Amino acid sequence: MTTPNKTPPGADPKQLERTGTVREIGSQAVWSLSSCKPGFGVDQLRDDNLETYWQSDGSQPHLVNIQFRRKTTVKTLCIYADYKSDESYTPSKISVRVGNNFHNLQEIR
Repeated sequence: MTTPNKTPPGADPKQLERTGTVREIGSQAVWSLSSCKPGFGVDQLRDDNLETYWQSDGSQPHLVNIQFRRKTTVKTLCIYADYKSDESYTPSKISVRVGNNFHNLQEIR
């Protein structure tokens, strides 16, 4: 999602999109996963349903790759995790890396 202003923590991304504060740009990217169980892949990760999710099926690290076809500025990234619902699979660390290609990624968070 991109946003012209700083988005407050905990803000509802869908509400911000409806008011024009942010714009969802994930559909402009190619998404891939390091692994997934059948029926728990990119479609479930991106379907806006809090009852569906991505479930990896391989060794760590578990990766979500988001590649835009052209240089794109991303100012806000929203990730939903529900520790109460799925504590054993909730990540303890999330690394966000950016770059011009897969070989020059640098961690920003």
